[in-house]
Amino acid sequence: MKVVIVEDEITAAVRLEELLTSIDENISIVAILQNVEDSIEWFSLNLPPDVVFMDIHLADGDSFSIFKSIKIQCPIIFTTAYDQYALKAFEVNSIDYLLKPISKDGLEKALYKLNYLTPDINNNDVITRIMESIHQTKKKYKKSFLIPFKDKLIPVSSDDVAFVYSNKRKALISCFNKREFTLDSSLDDFFKQLDPDRFYRANRQFIISHRAVTDLSMWFDGKLAVNLSVPTPEKIIVSRLRTTDFKKWYMKEED
Repeated sequence: MKVVIVEDEITAAVRLEELLTSIDENISIVAILQNVEDSIEWFSLNLPPDVVFMDIHLADGDSFSIFKSIKIQCPIIFTTAYDQYALKAFEVNSIDYLLKPISKDGLEKALYKLNYLTPDINNNDVITRIMESIHQTKKKYKKSFLIPFKDKLIPVSSDDVAFVYSNKRKALISCFNKREFTLDSSLDDFFKQLDPDRFYRANRQFIISHRAVTDLSMWFDGKLAVNLSVPTPEKIIVSRLRTTDFKKWYMKEED
């Protein structure tokens, strides 16, 4: 199976390539394209592959603009961190829609659908199933938490959380009202319970709320410094490899 990956984050593209080849050693990645312009050129000059895995948000625009210039004559599986484009994806020959971070199980299901897709499949049914799946995923994100505080359990709303910070000794939840609570789990476990549209894992030390971000500063070696509306124990730095992904998240409008 010949596969083209359209993804502007090289680490995400490499990860997807590794997952695909681990599922089927006969899969061949014939091209990795990082922007709209290169994608238009490649599909204009080459025969279509068996399937395209396409990120929706690219560095020079959204991938739907590719289809305004050319017609891609093969199935497309969209990959994105955001769910608001699910219905639009099916207007351009998409057979599936994978939310990031992409799991091996989700990828296997998408490839199974690709292999056994027939013209008899009702596209409306496919859209309905995917929208239901997205809705169920969103319901998993918690709106509030019971946090140990002295001899009590204090309810803390996710709306009140400005950032979560971890050092070698402990992890702290810091709220907009300046209250702090000790987190009784790891940052990884806590982040899994948060809506990724509203919270971002900036680095090993910080989870930050979209509402708390005031602006960004250019940092050394292509990194970004994130400035919040509340004081932080140290500078929040986003690595060079994650700046594109962070900018997409930061520029996304909250519901």
